[in-house]
Amino acid sequence: MSPRPSRALGALVSLVALFTAGYLAPYLLPTVVGRLSAGLGLGPAQAGLVGSILLLGSASAGFALAARVDRIGPRRAARLGLLLMLLGYGTAAASDTVPLVVAGAIVGGFGSGTATAVAAAGIAGRPDPHRAASLGLLSVSAAAGALYLTLPHLGGGHALPFAAIAGAAVLVAPLTAWLPDASAIRDLTVAPAATPAPSPLPHARPGAVLAGTLFLWSMAQNALWGVSGRIGLTQAGLTEVALGLVFAVALGAGLVGVIGAGALGARLGRAVPIGVGTVLIAGCVLLSSAAEDATAFATGEIAWNAVYPVVLSYLLGLAASLDPRGRWAVLVGSASSLGVACGPLTGSLLSEAVGYPGMGVTLCALLLLVAAPMTAVARHTSGRPLVPGTTRRRGGAPTALLASTTAPLLSPIPDLGAPEQPIAPVTLGRAARLRMTRSSFRLARGGGRQ
Repeated sequence: MSPRPSRALGALVSLVALFTAGYLAPYLLPTVVGRLSAGLGLGPAQAGLVGSILLLGSASAGFALAARVDRIGPRRAARLGLLLMLLGYGTAAASDTVPLVVAGAIVGGFGSGTATAVAAAGIAGRPDPHRAASLGLLSVSAAAGALYLTLPHLGGGHALPFAAIAGAAVLVAPLTAWLPDASAIRDLTVAPAATPAPSPLPHARPGAVLAGTLFLWSMAQNALWGVSGRIGLTQAGLTEVALGLVFAVALGAGLVGVIGAGALGARLGRAVPIGVGTVLIAGCVLLSSAAEDATAFATGEIAWNAVYPVVLSYLLGLAASLDPRGRWAVLVGSASSLGVACGPLTGSLLSEAVGYPGMGVTLCALLLLVAAPMTAVARHTSGRPLVPGTTRRRGGAPTALLASTTAPLLSPIPDLGAPEQPIAPVTLGRAARLRMTRSSFRLARGGGRQ
């Protein structure tokens, strides 16, 4: 049996695991911010600032590595990111001093961003990036949901969530053996004496619009996500155990949503899930921020988290389709991380200025504002199809094969089908050329034989 299927499966598992480890910090943001505020005596705005600093480190790693993952090597970059996660989050978990916690959050955030960048670049090179992104969201939703159910029963303090993220890095590290290194990518993509020429980013304008709108999209939602714990505890009157249960059920609804998105696939395209889903998210944000009892709060959070990963999976798939090398996937993902980083501080400042309901109205309006350009990019930009092989080259070879590697190809057209045969020159005499000229003249006049 050929080892290729098992290696391909192992590479997919490692990418999904890296995606999970990299996204775990943003998913645990409410409990991280809430426990920082309670355990270290920080005010709401100060705790939100620490959360923003953590995620800002993650975003900066993505921007720094957008076009360098292939050069460094996915395996080496992934292991470096996981090591930074272990050191940074481990330091934050072991310390009660605010400067050390902040320093650990910055280092750990950079490690999370590095792991996410490697995962995003690798997912962009998969034959079906939307389905691979859906698996990643499914995995991180399940892991975060399990932690939301478990952490309240293990005690308080800020150490537990940071230790959980550091532990995820340790668990994922062995799986990086399935990732290729830089030398393997060079051997597969270029001849020994050849050097790949740098290529400009394709779809520059749609990619920039998508990155800018996704920054605002992520900031609006994570402004609420960062203060959701405080809304549930202070405004809706939930206990910490009940709040953890609501978040776990909400992330479970996200699992159902991601499974539904994977099953839906390309049936509705990308524009409808992105546009309609963003409008539904805006309504859920409005409901959650204004909730004054457990029922309204739980309804808003569960509905919101059921729709959010569906839309995000299509956005990540759209970004991956814009460039088979994964550069737009990393840049757009980093813009999203930057929005996530600005979310906690934005939510804290808005809630202190206008209250939770006023914050919800503001965020709802912002989401409705960005829905239109995001939908326009999804509708009018012709990246790779959602399902590989739906568009085929002459001769039956799927065009999605052009994106089967994250590294640049020496030629834009792969070797498909049978090799071309050499053309042998034929010399015609004067009489043969005269006969061919007469035959062509008769065919042009319609006088050829039927």
